[in-house]
Amino acid sequence: MAKSNLPTYAIVELLIRLEKYDSAIGDYKDHSVYDDEIIVKTSGGSIRFPEHLIIRQFETPELISDNELLKTAQWFKAAI
Repeated sequence: MAKSNLPTYAIVELLIRLEKYDSAIGDYKDHSVYDDEIIVKTSGGSIRFPEHLIIRQFETPELISDNELLKTAQWFKAAI
């Protein structure tokens, strides 16, 4: 999916939801699309999301489990 076709606010919503697992993630700055993976630059570093998770956040956010969010939060890499 092209960068311009991704609902940026769904990424922002995911970052807000991930804040309870790792407050260092920070705020949305930018994102890049690589095949089916999205790398999101934040004020705290970067985090990768599978594209399908962003689409699910856009379409049916209530179906994303706490366990999925916890696993996703573990992909965060703090800025050096």
